[in-house]
Amino acid sequence: MHPTKYYLRLFIKGIAMGIAELIPSVSSATVALLTGIYGELLGAMRSLDSVALRLLGAGKWKNLWQHIHGNFLLTLGLGIITSLLTTVNLLRYLLAEQAIQTWSFFFGLMLISCVTVYQQIKRFSYTLIPISCLGALIAYAIIHATPLQSPESLRFILLAGAISVCAMIVPGISGSFVLLLLGKYTTMLDALQHLHWQRLLVFMLGGIIGLLSFSRVLNWLLTKHQDPTMSLLAGFIIGSLPKTWPWKQFIKIENTGNLVAQNISPSKFQLVSCQDPLIFQALLWMCLGCLVVITLEKLAARKQRHSPML
Repeated sequence: MHPTKYYLRLFIKGIAMGIAELIPSVSSATVALLTGIYGELLGAMRSLDSVALRLLGAGKWKNLWQHIHGNFLLTLGLGIITSLLTTVNLLRYLLAEQAIQTWSFFFGLMLISCVTVYQQIKRFSYTLIPISCLGALIAYAIIHATPLQSPESLRFILLAGAISVCAMIVPGISGSFVLLLLGKYTTMLDALQHLHWQRLLVFMLGGIIGLLSFSRVLNWLLTKHQDPTMSLLAGFIIGSLPKTWPWKQFIKIENTGNLVAQNISPSKFQLVSCQDPLIFQALLWMCLGCLVVITLEKLAARKQRHSPML
């Protein structure tokens, strides 16, 4: 294939991955697998190693660029960034003006993602159940503790960036899911929309740290201990499901002044807000979210079966 055509296609694949990264539980790794670049992406991530650091220290820029698959990462990264900057306004609008439908869609995405992650377990055993329960408890504790964290905390944004980037190598888990779990999803959407460079740069720095450290640990866990790791990740999704429940009531904490979202039933939502809970539309969007994940996973599985190099 001609280099220009190859990089144009790679840029478009980056755009698709960027769109996926904005949607909780639609994994950019799944999109990479579907579009046939998952193996090359893993190779590029693994190339960020001690050899790369030595080349950087020696000032061998050309060798360093070739070692880390620079052209591949740059083109893919530009596609992802372009997508993030152009799609974020639409997503912010939907969250503000079509909140019930949007959160219902996310709820459906995450609900069916529990199933797809469990399907990646090769050999089920009862010892995996406590691991999933532990993951669910950790996620549940995090989403309830997050309102106590300062939304302006750069250290927390650094941590969120480091952890969320690791999700890029796990089909079925998205970086947006991690941000949602840590309570930084809307914060980073706002940073993207209004180009808050301080937050964005700290987040990207965290991503680099994650690539250089956590991603290798996660890759080792997936290689050596796939079943327990996937059980834990599935537990994380289950425990974070309340975060995407469409019907909420916001209560102010007296000591801190922070607003805390409390999940309520559709009937109570109607009573409290005097708004239509849109139950039928919510169920429809939940089903659509499930359908999106099922379709992507089936296409990715078919692509993987016909791509022995991955």
